Amino acid sequence: MKKQPVTHLVIILIAIVFFLGLNQGASARYVKAKPHKRKEAAQDSSTKPCEAYVVMEATTGKVLQEQNMHVKRAPASMTKLMVAYVVMDRLSKGSLHLTDKVRTSRAAEEMGGSQVYLKEGEEFSLEDTMKAIMIASANDSAYAVSEFVAGSARDFVDLMNENAKSLGMNDTLFQSVHGLPPGKGQTEDLTSCYDMALLARAVMKYPKVLEWASTKKADFRNGTFILNNHNKLLFRMPEVDGLKTGYYRATGYNVTATAKKGDLRFIVVVMGSPTARARDNFACEKLKSAFDQYTAVTVAKKGRTIDKDIYLADGRFKKIKGVAAADLAIPVARGKKKEIKEVFNLPRIRGEVKAGQKLGEVVYQLDNEVVGRMDIVSPIDVPKANLFTRMVRMTGLNL
Repeated sequence: MKKQPVTHLVIILIAIVFFLGLNQGASARYVKAKPHKRKEAAQDSSTKPCEAYVVMEATTGKVLQEQNMHVKRAPASMTKLMVAYVVMDRLSKGSLHLTDKVRTSRAAEEMGGSQVYLKEGEEFSLEDTMKAIMIASANDSAYAVSEFVAGSARDFVDLMNENAKSLGMNDTLFQSVHGLPPGKGQTEDLTSCYDMALLARAVMKYPKVLEWASTKKADFRNGTFILNNHNKLLFRMPEVDGLKTGYYRATGYNVTATAKKGDLRFIVVVMGSPTARARDNFACEKLKSAFDQYTAVTVAKKGRTIDKDIYLADGRFKKIKGVAAADLAIPVARGKKKEIKEVFNLPRIRGEVKAGQKLGEVVYQLDNEVVGRMDIVSPIDVPKANLFTRMVRMTGLNL
């Protein structure tokens, strides 16, 4: 009976040793896990800057760089660039005016996300409403404009898709006028980097869009509401003057950006970035690289004589030299200026000729690609020659 306490003591000691051993093993496993966590953090910091992008030269539409540029992704609020295009097209045709009043419906008032808090029955000019869309990405304003232009948002979406088709945006199908995430039973908007670059080229033909898109801050509702531009690239690069950002969680951070320096203009579309900073850093990097690698070569000046004879079958003069119809600067990779080739298309002209009439064209080529075109026009009026002279010319005599 006296030995029993000793046995109990031995059992207790064994249990303590076993318990300490388990703790040491756990501690060892915990220490080994730390480097693994640091490794994961390092991988996170090197996450790719985006899922897809394209760099396009704006004048010619030439793609300079790309990755997954035709992969279909949700554009989020970049959808509003097509809203602007539809509106500008109508304005150019005279069916809309910037002074028109846009009335807010209950449906427009109920739009979520970025907004200017429109109230049912409120009215604003079309220009003020477009400013809200292009500067502050206002979803309520986009909805109000769509109803004003087409009668309903659904009919306006149809207009958006018709225009997308006409622009060659083959990767695109719009489902909304604002780009918000789809609700239950809805389908998200889909487009690609390439298609958004095509849209950017088209919408920039209207200077008013760049005016709105480059505005960093503006008043709304008689100064009681401030429109702040979501495109922070405007604050980072002086060359950037547009166009539109877009974001929701499922699609990531997107931007369609454009920048101009001298005669050079580039478009960069970035889609699917993990953060706004990653998106903006990547877009800046691509724009700066494009400006570094390219230069604008002036190949024509308006009114300058083109040293090629143009034959006039019926003119008082048998031949004349035409002039360039406009200034033309071609973006060219640095060091390739001397490789630009000129190809002249000069048909024989019949009938009388008026000053400014197109007589032909010169096509500029680089690396077997067309990089520019210039119309050749007549600098003067050339009346018809008399009947005798024209008949003689038809015989082939040199008159």
